[in-house]
Amino acid sequence: MRIDLSSTTALVTGSTSGIGFAIAQGLAAAGADVVVNGRSAERVAEAVERLRSEHPDATISGVDADIASDEGTARLLERVPAVDVLVNNLGIFGEAPALEISDEEWRRYFDTNVMTAVRLIRHYLPGMIEKGWGRVLDIASDSALVIPAEMIHYGVSKTALLAVSRGFAKAAAGTGVTVNSVIAGPTHTGGVEDFVYQLVSKDLDWDEAQREFMRLHRPQSLLQRLIEPVEIANLVVYLASPLASATTGGAVRVDGGYVDSIVP
Repeated sequence: MRIDLSSTTALVTGSTSGIGFAIAQGLAAAGADVVVNGRSAERVAEAVERLRSEHPDATISGVDADIASDEGTARLLERVPAVDVLVNNLGIFGEAPALEISDEEWRRYFDTNVMTAVRLIRHYLPGMIEKGWGRVLDIASDSALVIPAEMIHYGVSKTALLAVSRGFAKAAAGTGVTVNSVIAGPTHTGGVEDFVYQLVSKDLDWDEAQREFMRLHRPQSLLQRLIEPVEIANLVVYLASPLASATTGGAVRVDGGYVDSIVP
């Protein structure tokens, strides 16, 4: 199966590290011109340089902008007015007792995890529809379906993102543009390592800590390990390609069997 994304421009938000960076790597390897996004100019420059060194034939650029703010969104849209593939990867997460999450924190999670995607889709989707081809991919989470007791604000925001994807897929019906969400399972990233050590003993080495975390907090995982970012990226690259032309309005799982369901 050959995936060719040459002559396409792909924007990946929150892509200086972790899942977002792995997605940017995968899209660049498939031939797309990739735009990296993050809040820090230094980290964006580092990510761009690394991608250029790994994929010297690819066109890689970056925009440092905090798209959780109106000003940051305006800066990104000015620099990147149109794309063929939009990957809404930006998201925040963290542990908090349910009864202690403030209104301000609820709003911060909704603004970052949901409204950033809404604003970018609203801007880029009309151009895709006009061209008759495009891909919108919203990176959701198993937490959208299995709300974690330790971070319900995160889970609720990702549930909302599933609805955002489905709704905009209906807005693009019959146009050649597809809109999907990707339900990522527990994934091995730097941020997740920190999160794991919040929940298990810091005296454990990483392999032991990972096993203990999965045993105590994610026992329903059929994979029984954390997913590597490249495994998420592989699905995203496929969904971004012409090969996935009949998949739209979906919530496609790459969760290691974590969600105990036989349907998406």
